[in-house]
Amino acid sequence: MSLLGKLSLGLIMGFGGLGSSLGIGSAGTAAAGGWAKEGKEGKPLSGKFVGLVGMPVSQTLYCLILFILMEPFARVPENGPVLFGIAIGVGLCELFSAYMQGVIGGAGVRCLVDNGGKGFGNIVVAMGVAESVGLFALVTGILILNSSVMIKVAETAAAVAP
Repeated sequence: MSLLGKLSLGLIMGFGGLGSSLGIGSAGTAAAGGWAKEGKEGKPLSGKFVGLVGMPVSQTLYCLILFILMEPFARVPENGPVLFGIAIGVGLCELFSAYMQGVIGGAGVRCLVDNGGKGFGNIVVAMGVAESVGLFALVTGILILNSSVMIKVAETAAAVAP
């Protein structure tokens, strides 16, 4: 496996994990503040916040899917530059998509706390818009991996492999 191919596999997971962690942290701190306010006011703690906190984790899953799909291609040194490009391009999209999802989720928690729980559906839709960036990036990465050039190289490598 080429060094660039190995680096690409690590990068794709690193970007996805970093973005999800930042997004979860952003929404999670807001949720903790919201629960503190609800608890202080004697209200039951809202379970809706958990969904808003957890949504950014999906980008790590998208990167894991790409990791699994990229791994066989990483065995061919000539694929290294393309895999590196996929890791940087898709990885950054996943990072920022997850982070912004968390920022929207954090603002959504504040919205729910301040207005009696109204607006949850709108918040989820706004978070879904940020999610779509991650989905489009995943699809783009898969399309690149399934391009005729990559398939040809993979077939050649499979014929040569022991």
